[in-house]
Amino acid sequence: MTQRTVLDAPDMKRAMTRIAHEIIESNKGSDDLVLLGIPRRGVPLATRLAEQIASISGRPEMASELVGSLDITMYRDDLRSGAYRAPEPTTIPAEGIDAKTVVLVDDVLFSGRTIRAALDALSDLGRPAKVRLAVLVDRGHRDLPIRADHVGKNLPTSSSERVNVSLAEIDGADEVTISGGRE
Repeated sequence: MTQRTVLDAPDMKRAMTRIAHEIIESNKGSDDLVLLGIPRRGVPLATRLAEQIASISGRPEMASELVGSLDITMYRDDLRSGAYRAPEPTTIPAEGIDAKTVVLVDDVLFSGRTIRAALDALSDLGRPAKVRLAVLVDRGHRDLPIRADHVGKNLPTSSSERVNVSLAEIDGADEVTISGGRE
């Protein structure tokens, strides 16, 4: 099986920096902002974005106040098919999400089903003023009408290809690869 690297560590860092600036610009600052990472790889990406946003805003101490995680396991529409993983904790900042701009953060946007589940989970936690979506990679092939507001890289793929995101916090290195062949 062939595998090719489409983003290396410096490319990922640049993409994340650009996304952080876009989030600040679209929110008109960092006030009333919450970043919720979707486990597994969305959580460290949300943490990285929170650190960059806090640094850009000149308030590095606020990074931990911006970030949380949103487990969607029990909201997935494929639970009956046996595609199950152990739930992870949902954590939200102490001030909650009501009347905040919530940015959902994930590694890859594909069919849109994960984000639909995240929206369902989010509605059980409160009522944000706005919900945005930031993804490292948008590979297309949507099953649902969902679009990312902030994208690190648009990556046209065939449905037979697999996009693999590796993060230093989980995998020991930062890179995005594509494996598999064209249909």
